[in-house]
Amino acid sequence: MKKSLIALAVLAASGAAMAQSSVTLFGVVDATVRYVDGGTNGNIWSLTNSGYNSSRLGFRGTEDLGGGLSASFWLEAGVNNDNGTGSATSTNNTVAGSASANTGTQGLTFNRRSTVSLAGSWGELRLGRDYVPYFWNTTIFDPFGTNGVGAVSNFTLVGLGLLTGNSLNSTAAGVRASNSIGYFMPNISGFYGQAMYAMGEQNNKLVGGASNPAGSNGNVGSVRIGYANGPVDIAYSWGATTWAPSLQYQVNNIGASWNFGVAKAMFLWNQEASDTPASGTVRSNTYMIGATMPLGAGELKGSYTWGNSTNDGVDGSQIALGYVYNLSKRTALYTTYSYINNDGKTASYNMGINPGLKNSTYGFDFGVKHSF
Repeated sequence: MKKSLIALAVLAASGAAMAQSSVTLFGVVDATVRYVDGGTNGNIWSLTNSGYNSSRLGFRGTEDLGGGLSASFWLEAGVNNDNGTGSATSTNNTVAGSASANTGTQGLTFNRRSTVSLAGSWGELRLGRDYVPYFWNTTIFDPFGTNGVGAVSNFTLVGLGLLTGNSLNSTAAGVRASNSIGYFMPNISGFYGQAMYAMGEQNNKLVGGASNPAGSNGNVGSVRIGYANGPVDIAYSWGATTWAPSLQYQVNNIGASWNFGVAKAMFLWNQEASDTPASGTVRSNTYMIGATMPLGAGELKGSYTWGNSTNDGVDGSQIALGYVYNLSKRTALYTTYSYINNDGKTASYNMGINPGLKNSTYGFDFGVKHSF
């Protein structure tokens, strides 16, 4: 009898603990048949992933600490479900610090997000690898969510690469940053905000005690502030990262959307700027207007994107149209078509195959997405 009472007490205690915390397994598996035509530079048929939503596998959990305070963790790995590999991460927000492996051998890393946090009425403090604030506008206010052949990221993550051989991806912090400390303010009458500082974790001294010119490499700072109320959502973000000695990369963007009920209109302006002692400041601007509209059991979406720069000849535009057909709340079929016209004499915006300077390219996706 005594053993039975002890067992019941243990079960009751564990039940109380479980009532205060939870762990969730979640994920997305997205596969798409893709065709990209690069003109004289060839074409590619492929079965790839993440044409609509990024494929992932994750674990998240929250514990209620009482008094309005909670602790959470989030571990999320990118999955290349077309070949069974994982996605690389970066340990110090530089290309040199990116995890690498022979093609086809990359294992799972929690590259998408790996954080622990505390939250309360004062907001949320988050530590680890997380999305940089300046990325959010480019995905929230893009009808294609930076996925697939029609994404605005065909322009926003390569803009300065056309000018200097470098792009925001060269910093390895175009979307996420490692070693970050982030703060999310609570929603105050529709206003929201986020701030982040991430460390490249470089030694500021060289062997022998001399100053290390690359001591700031991989350091990232970014903020985002916005207002959402009813059908309106508008946000501004800024960010800067040092990715090479004496070279800083800066991002400014503004995104907005208005839900009219029958359709949701979107706008995005994104500017990337590179500052170097040799060439000064070079800027690349991307503009996008788009919309989504409920249609039948799914959603019709489209966008028009154009880009230019402070350097002559880097002008291009993209038109994209897509449709998502929902088979259920968790499963959908989708298709997207995109066409890029490189107007400028030195423009080569693309979606996987560089068509060469001043050449056009087009592509389409047809895929299926399942979330769990």
